This record gives sequence, structure tokens and C-alpha cells, in this order.
Amino acid sequence: MAREDAPIDETQAWAAVQRRDRAFDGRFVTGVLSTGIYCRPSCAARHPARENVRFFADGVAAQAAGLRACKRCLPDDVRRDAAAVALALSLLDEAETPPGLAALAERTGYSPTHFQRVFKRSVGLSPSAFARSRRQQRADDALTGSGYVTDAIYEAGHESASHFYRERKGRGMAPSIWVKGGAGATIRWAVAETTLGPLLVAASDKGVCRIAFGEDEMALRSRFPNADLSRGDEAFAALVRQVVQAVETPAADVGIPLDVQGTAFQQRVWDALRRIPPGETRSYGQLAAELGNPKASRAVGGANGANGVAVLIPCHRVIAADGTLGGYAYGTAIKQELLRREKDTDRR
Repeated sequence: MAREDAPIDETQAWAAVQRRDRAFDGRFVTGVLSTGIYCRPSCAARHPARENVRFFADGVAAQAAGLRACKRCLPDDVRRDAAAVALALSLLDEAETPPGLAALAERTGYSPTHFQRVFKRSVGLSPSAFARSRRQQRADDALTGSGYVTDAIYEAGHESASHFYRERKGRGMAPSIWVKGGAGATIRWAVAETTLGPLLVAASDKGVCRIAFGEDEMALRSRFPNADLSRGDEAFAALVRQVVQAVETPAADVGIPLDVQGTAFQQRVWDALRRIPPGETRSYGQLAAELGNPKASRAVGGANGANGVAVLIPCHRVIAADGTLGGYAYGTAIKQELLRREKDTDRR
């Protein structure tokens, strides 16, 4: 299914239906011959028997075969939803003062409540959360460009410095620390032994900021050149054990706090990675579609590569479009083993 005009891979399509994969919505519809309806791949209705299913490129093709649209999942609204989300993203991205939910809903022809649901399902954030994230991205870009926090705050469109810091609360290192390579921050670290090799674990007071196979203090210092690096104490060792456990026996949510920095788009990609269930994989194109921009697979790949927290932000769950492993910063052998462990855990 790499191209819209390519034949439908029925094995892949049926697997997407079984896991109700929203990334495939709009790429085909599922015709159920026993009921005479067609649905989105992600439809929440009870799964039909495989022998009663046919796959169609779109609703027009399904209707030509005598089927009618499901009233529960509204499969014909997929393209309309995608266009509405794309318009809203453009409005939020370009406006100095982002429009509110009511204004976005009016522009796209939806009710506010329904549009909020459509937008969040596609992007992973509400419109207001996306607008905040976009302002933060502009501020981070300005910070790295100029180094002047106050200038960056207003260049990014914030009303005041207090408004900026309220939105920043809980995101980890303060902006003045971020722009200065960790200056003023204390980062504790340790190298732990795992069955996949040595693992560097580093954390600020806010959460884990670096996990990497085969790295050491020198590599960490190149990432945070001005931070105060210190070896972890006994309390830190407990956190390290949690991280090692996540490597040895993958779980859906280990609850370890993170302190990661990235642009708004990178944060959205990382959030999408964390929503992939253990034992499952996605292609770059599927992730891009899930984020509402099917053409952004290369940008998704870049965000995936910028992830500095291995395993906890599971970039190893992204594979090539042809089903092969693709690349991995720490080698495909580690990637393959992480996926194998997750699948084994999922079967238990």
C-alpha cells in the first residue's frame, strides 16, 4: 500500500482492520458482504468473519458493488476530515494569534465538539494544545538562534514572559538552561549492563533525558556540554533498574518521567511512537498519516532519528514500508531483539 493506486495488499489490510489501525483510514474501505455495509479500517464495530470481507479503494468503489456506508464510523468523511485538519493546521501555524476552537470549527464546517474530536484523533493533540506546542517550537527555534530568552518569548507570539513560563511548566529544563547547553542543570548518569550491551542512562531533576546503547560520559558531555554531570547515587540506581527492566522485559507503560526537548513536530512524533502498542510496528508513512500529513514521512524519519531516549520513546517500532527492519541508531540486531521481546511479552 505504498501508493494510493497500487493494488490492495489484503493480508496487510486485514491485519490493519483487526487492530483497528487509524493510520489506514482513507487508504481503503472494508466491505462486509453479510451486512451490505463498508467501514473504515478503524471502525469500532465487531469484526466480521474474514470470508465475508472484501476491500475497496474507496467508498465509490464499494457503492458500485452495492454496499452502503457504515453509520457508526462514517467512512466517507475520512477525506473531509483530513482536509479540515489540514486547513486548521495551516491556520494555527500561520496566525500570530491562533484562532480558538469555535473559529476553527466555523471555518471547517464542523461543530466545535466534533471538530475537537476529529482534530485530536488525527494530530494527537487538541487545537489549543497544538497552538501552545507551535508557539513553544518558535520560542525554541528563536532561543537556539539568538540566545536571548526575552526576545525569543515575544518573537514566538507569547503575550508575556509569565505566559511563556506557564506554558513551559513541566516541560523539563528551563529555556535559559536549554539554550546554554545545560548550563545550571545537574544531570546524573550511569552505565548499566544489559543483555543487549552497555546502556547509558542520564536524568535531570525532571526526568530521564538520555538513554543510549554503547555511549559513555564523553558522549553525554557532547550533548550537554555545560551541564554539571555527576555519577548517580543509590536513589538514581533505582531509576536505572527501571530502565533496564524496560529493556529486558518490555511493558506498555513503565511510568518513567522524561525530560526531552524537541520541536512541536518532533514532540508529536514522539508521542505517536509511545502510542504504538508493544509488539506492533508502523512505517514512516503510516505515522505521517496518523499525524494528519501523509506526505511528511521524511520529516517523521528525521524526528524519529532525533529521539535521544531509546526504548522509552520506542523509535525501534518504526520499520521500512516494505516490512524490513530499516535502520536504527544502535544497530539492527538490537532493534530486532527489542521487537522480538515485545512480541513475546504481548503473547503472554
